[in-house]
Amino acid sequence: MELNFKEIFTAFMVLFAVIDIIGSIPIIIDLKKKAGHIESRKASIIAGVIMVIFLFVGKSLLNLIGIDVNSFAVAGAFVIFFIALEMVLGITLYKDDEGDSMTTSVFPLAFPLMAGPGSLTTLLSLRAEFAIENIIVAVICNVIVIYIVLKTSSKIEKMIGANGIKIIRKVFGVILLAIAVKLFAHNIKELLA
Repeated sequence: MELNFKEIFTAFMVLFAVIDIIGSIPIIIDLKKKAGHIESRKASIIAGVIMVIFLFVGKSLLNLIGIDVNSFAVAGAFVIFFIALEMVLGITLYKDDEGDSMTTSVFPLAFPLMAGPGSLTTLLSLRAEFAIENIIVAVICNVIVIYIVLKTSSKIEKMIGANGIKIIRKVFGVILLAIAVKLFAHNIKELLA
């Protein structure tokens, strides 16, 4: 096993862009308000575990249940689309009756926001290019960044202020909508081909 820092850095940057934890700050703050508290460590670890497991068994698992990667990505695009609609329109589509922090930490935070169809399908394509140990190190580095952002989201909120959060929320909502549309369009084209 030989670690290649170029591969690790490239895989890290690709995953970092796809996970977009910085862009998710408004969603994290919103979920924190709904649930009262988010278990940062659990959410980060669960996201990391999902990504590493999917790296090894993702394609086989999807094939086993008769789902191709494109169908998986289209389904994920819908989830991202509805989260983005909430952000842009200021409405609540996702309701968690119990509002407990463990449930919120897992859904929709760890999955599908961080370890979602974008990052999972990216992992499958990275696996074709890079050594698996380098991808795992890149995933671990992203999990550390995710944890830091989750832990400091309240401080970030104080720095930006309530109006700043609203503006960022709307802007990132539109960006998230665009990502959902792109994910949908690219994968529906593959499905129909």
